[in-house]
Amino acid sequence: MSVPISAGQLALAAALLLVNVVLSVRLRLGLERDILVAGARMVAQLLAVGLILGWVFALRSPLPVVGIGLVMTVLAGQAAVARSRERYARVYLDAFLAVFGSSFLLTGLALSGLLRVHPWFEPQYAIPILGMVLGNTLTGVALSLDRFTGDLRARRPQIEELLALGATRWEAAHAEVAAAVRTGMIPVLSSMAVMGIVSLPGMMTGQILAGAPPGTAVRYQIVIMFILAASSALGSLAVVLLAYRSLFDARDRLRVERLHARGRR
Repeated sequence: MSVPISAGQLALAAALLLVNVVLSVRLRLGLERDILVAGARMVAQLLAVGLILGWVFALRSPLPVVGIGLVMTVLAGQAAVARSRERYARVYLDAFLAVFGSSFLLTGLALSGLLRVHPWFEPQYAIPILGMVLGNTLTGVALSLDRFTGDLRARRPQIEELLALGATRWEAAHAEVAAAVRTGMIPVLSSMAVMGIVSLPGMMTGQILAGAPPGTAVRYQIVIMFILAASSALGSLAVVLLAYRSLFDARDRLRVERLHARGRR
């Protein structure tokens, strides 16, 4: 059984954020407002989610669950684009498609094939698992997209030289594609490499605190981590390939003029 947390305990925990504020003031980081706003937003959002999940877990129809999942995916796609320094016309659609395709595919595999949840849309499993997958996938998508578009702009002379010498668009951009996908995969792989030794993952810790046997919690975490790794890799590859199609034309020309810095058109 989990130990209940009172409002007073939450307030004491919130006071720990003053460590960040004091450091920002003493070092003149200028982050005081950002720290307080981020903390307030997190508390408000999580409290709202806590109220909503009680209703969500009572659902017995797949349509509302899928609808909630789509809303979460749209927000994840927008968050991925928000972290990128370069934009182009289709970037939001490409990010959504990459996040949607990889996250829904891997979440469906987890629910139906690995965990064998019945029914497959059981909200108590579907929503938390999709949320974890989306969180990791959007990180991979954001990093890959930012690295790929940034490299295309920075390495434009070299890429156009290869194209002028007769290389196809794929041959000219292969190194940038590979580097971007690798960048997107690094966070989850780094996390997997030290998991259990340096850090105890959140899902496993939460299950143990809720009273689940450690062996069961470990098995769930292993399954989830493999799902997260696969989804992050697929999402990273998908967004880079979609960006590649948007930023090279059928005549093997780099269309870097389609890129614009964040906040500019």
